[in-house]
Amino acid sequence: MIDNGHAEPAPFLDTNKKHWYLPMFGVHHPQKPDQIRVVFDSSAEFKGTSLNKVLLSGPDLNNSLVGVLMRFRKEPTAFMADIQQMFYCFFVKEEHRDFLRFMWFEDNDMSKDVIDYRMNVHVFGNSPSPAVAIYCMRKAADEGEATYGEKAKQFVKRNFYVDDGLTSVSTAKEAIDLLTNTRKMLAESNLNLHKIASNNRDVMEAFEPVDRAKDLQDIDLTNDPLPTQRSLGILWNLKTDAFAFKVSCEDKSFTHRGILSTVNSLYDPLGLVAPVTLHGKVLVRELTSGRVDWDAPLSPDKEEEWNQWRDSLQALQQLSVPRCYTKVSLSSTRRKELCIFADASEKAIGAVAYLRATDNEGNPHVGFVMGKSKLAPRPAHTIPRLELCAAVLATEMFELINEEIEVKFDAVKFFTDSRVVLGYINNTSKRFYVYVANRVNRIRQSTQSNQWHYVPTEHNPADLASRPTLAADLLSSAWFSGPKILNHMKELELFETNDFDLVEPERDAEIRPEVTTLLTKVDKLQLGSQRFQRFSSWQVLCRTIAGLIRVVLSFKKPGQGDWKALQMFCTPVELYRARSTIIRCVQQEIYPEEMTCIMKGRPIPNDSPIIRLNPVLDKDGVLRVGGRLPLADLAHQEKHPVVIPRSNHIAVLIVRHYHQQVAHQGRHITEGAIRTAGYWIVGSKGLVSATIHKCVICRRLRRYTSNPEDGGLASRSSQPWSTLHQCWPRCLRAMEHRDSTHQRWQC
Repeated sequence: MIDNGHAEPAPFLDTNKKHWYLPMFGVHHPQKPDQIRVVFDSSAEFKGTSLNKVLLSGPDLNNSLVGVLMRFRKEPTAFMADIQQMFYCFFVKEEHRDFLRFMWFEDNDMSKDVIDYRMNVHVFGNSPSPAVAIYCMRKAADEGEATYGEKAKQFVKRNFYVDDGLTSVSTAKEAIDLLTNTRKMLAESNLNLHKIASNNRDVMEAFEPVDRAKDLQDIDLTNDPLPTQRSLGILWNLKTDAFAFKVSCEDKSFTHRGILSTVNSLYDPLGLVAPVTLHGKVLVRELTSGRVDWDAPLSPDKEEEWNQWRDSLQALQQLSVPRCYTKVSLSSTRRKELCIFADASEKAIGAVAYLRATDNEGNPHVGFVMGKSKLAPRPAHTIPRLELCAAVLATEMFELINEEIEVKFDAVKFFTDSRVVLGYINNTSKRFYVYVANRVNRIRQSTQSNQWHYVPTEHNPADLASRPTLAADLLSSAWFSGPKILNHMKELELFETNDFDLVEPERDAEIRPEVTTLLTKVDKLQLGSQRFQRFSSWQVLCRTIAGLIRVVLSFKKPGQGDWKALQMFCTPVELYRARSTIIRCVQQEIYPEEMTCIMKGRPIPNDSPIIRLNPVLDKDGVLRVGGRLPLADLAHQEKHPVVIPRSNHIAVLIVRHYHQQVAHQGRHITEGAIRTAGYWIVGSKGLVSATIHKCVICRRLRRYTSNPEDGGLASRSSQPWSTLHQCWPRCLRAMEHRDSTHQRWQC
């Protein structure tokens, strides 16, 4: 590090300037015993603070590891490469280097004194180092695109996982050109792409031995066998162009910590041996249920089963999974289909995906894409629910593959051996409870119901993913090659039917029962105008509605409902509530659009008959006049009278009521009484005049005051109006009581 300029002796320390010292240690890789990597512990704390706590880690710019491996398997010619000391390729600003101080021997001589050094570059252990390195590498690709082409840029942006690049192309020439352009492009930014390895000897011969992987530098590429390469945690046999497994022989203690360490040592991002890994997970759940002590010995009841599974892992070293999906290049195939199978058991759910490619001669080629297994959720669910969870897992797998693999599929098909699940997915007539409804909606978000098909259990390879399987049994199964039906189009078409109904819906506990509801539709006129037309008095109408409301409220109290309450005296509060109910009912019938606009804050239509009144809704939902009198020294009902439509029968009742209240006086006095009472009748002048003209009492008064032969006054001018006005109430009372011989003649 010192010789390469990655670190330098630190200048004199200004104590007034912020700084930080990093402890460091060496890390040895088990597969690389002759190498050591210096790691600075940026998480080491001093007084509760560490460097990583104050640094911004930056965005996660890494590609998906599974996505990189998927694209690595597409084409027949594959290669991998590595950027030399990637973090050390990017310098830290001068003013920030004092935060990366450390202590080491002067001149790298352990016999001399310890002095201060500081790093000039980004270091392993700093949380922002990955984001900085990946961003700068992609920046170099963007700047070099114009010179070295789009393919080199996409290789750097899409097929690198930190400093490891893996990809596959159709031909050796394409691979050589891509590697050459990428190396030149990155070299302009001080990035050295080396450790090249490929399954094609021509690709490796195109580069100097020093640029190849270490175990490929000193071999004869023509005659010597190609060694196995390791990258991103997987083993790649260059000779057979297949993935291999290497199982650790280390004997772990029979404790919670020991068995969990053994299970997690099986690194399998693509789920190649998911059924075997599932077996270990099931044993971990059974052995560690309810235990919290990591190092306490477990119950010996399951030790024999555990040892049997652990010893069976050695069979995985014989496993060889072809790296390439198919024997032919996907770019030259005529049709590409993705087939995903799902299954569940009481212990686990699983899914597995296969790529079915048809060449130009019509021959099918089937390749394993990925598999996945999950332990069944606890508490235990029913088998239909678990099968539905497996279908959701298959849907999620499709989304991942479709996003990462960069292959345009001509068709995507899903298979399950559960007719219940197929009935759920194709259902259009029933409603489910929440658990099933949410998962069916999740499936329908990414798939269509016609993509789901039935497959018998004996043809469903996902059956292995849902049940614990030993390694030897997995090697002899159809897990990697796929079911035989994928190689025979006619057999496959037999299962591609979409006619799936719900299985025994009347007995299925997941289906909501049907509830019959009856809708009674009544004409609006029956609810308002015609019903109120039965009344000839405003007071009688209000008392009747008040009594009905009282009865309804009385029935809300258990055992206290009483129709006799209708005959009781009505209080002012009850009458007020009844008036509001009557008026609101009429207004909703006559002015529905205006009330809706006011409630939703929209402007009232220009053709509304009450737009000039600037109407508003009060707390009871009654339409009132807005007007310009909110600050006037008047009662609230006078400032904001209730809007009454002239065309409704209650307008006539109100006019009659207040005409009687003012002792049958003229139109102006009647109108004033109506306004004072808090009512604004639209077009009231004509209605009041017509009502007074039809009033029987008023007609009699007019006759009595104009016909002397009947004992009446000769004319209003013959008597002072004050005298006539004083005797008027007595005349009214007499005529209302049909008394033709008493006070009328006296008057």
